[in-house]
Amino acid sequence: MVTRRAFLATLTGGLLAAPLAAEGQPAGKVYRIGFLSSTGCPIRPEIMGPFRQGLLELGYVEGQNITIECRGAPGATDQLPGFAAELVLLNVDVLVGVGTASAQAAKHATKTIPIVMVSVGDPVGSGLVTDLARPGGNVTGLSALAPGMVPKALEFLKEAAPSVSRVAVWIDLTNPGQTLADQQLDAAAKSLGVRAERIDVRTAANLDAAFAAALRQRAEALFVHPLPIALRDVQRIAQFAIGNRLPTMALFPQFVREGMLMSYGPNFAEGYRRAGTYIDTILKGTSPGDLPVEQPTKFELVINLKTAKALVLRYPGSVLQRGDQVIE
Repeated sequence: MVTRRAFLATLTGGLLAAPLAAEGQPAGKVYRIGFLSSTGCPIRPEIMGPFRQGLLELGYVEGQNITIECRGAPGATDQLPGFAAELVLLNVDVLVGVGTASAQAAKHATKTIPIVMVSVGDPVGSGLVTDLARPGGNVTGLSALAPGMVPKALEFLKEAAPSVSRVAVWIDLTNPGQTLADQQLDAAAKSLGVRAERIDVRTAANLDAAFAAALRQRAEALFVHPLPIALRDVQRIAQFAIGNRLPTMALFPQFVREGMLMSYGPNFAEGYRRAGTYIDTILKGTSPGDLPVEQPTKFELVINLKTAKALVLRYPGSVLQRGDQVIE
């Protein structure tokens, strides 16, 4: 992978500063953090690495003054309420909910334990908070959606494959966190002269039907919202797209690492790292309802060059040059 961003200096600085920060934590106190995610346990390195680093920078060391209890299974959103209930019974100090479904399950499980959400599309529309500036209740954290992000993603797809006029939009219609993003996509599609047709994908069991629907629609590209599926299922979508010469645009960079063409969205690693700041502030006594929800301000374009070659795409130079990460 070729990346135009270097994190080594930040990482080294955080590691050197951690022992000093740790001195500020109450002696002998061990906090328990519940981690709820539909991506499953153990937590994937691209999530857990930045999450641990963010806590470390603030003096929290796993096995010393914090423990992390993970619950979840890949794509098993129907099991999230039960997993959330297990974490509540463990009397964790803070619950971390990754994605809209996990955050909602956490909120339904407890009204008293503080909840930090990460990678949630529309916190207000999902009913997680009443207002981004003053969330109220016991939930706060980070949104993964900002105005203009989804339209820009579709623009990149259109720029990379100018002849595309029909796009199959893969979406979990049961996820209220995707409604606002999909509305933004619909508006952008009309302005770009693209016909966008929805395909409902709620579990991996829907993939074969989704493949058939995309072919039936004579789709020329795929736009893939975050889906409650395992990485092996993402690989299946990527293989289907390559086999049928369909450029793909996702909002998660991990989807591109698994073979999709492009992604455009926030720096998710930074979001998981920032979750540590919320946890620290809450453990020091601040109510989550008083902590504003953060929206992303920096975005990354990730391109899989190997997939581009397989699709026989010739990128306009401007698209390739703007890629923050190019996977070869």
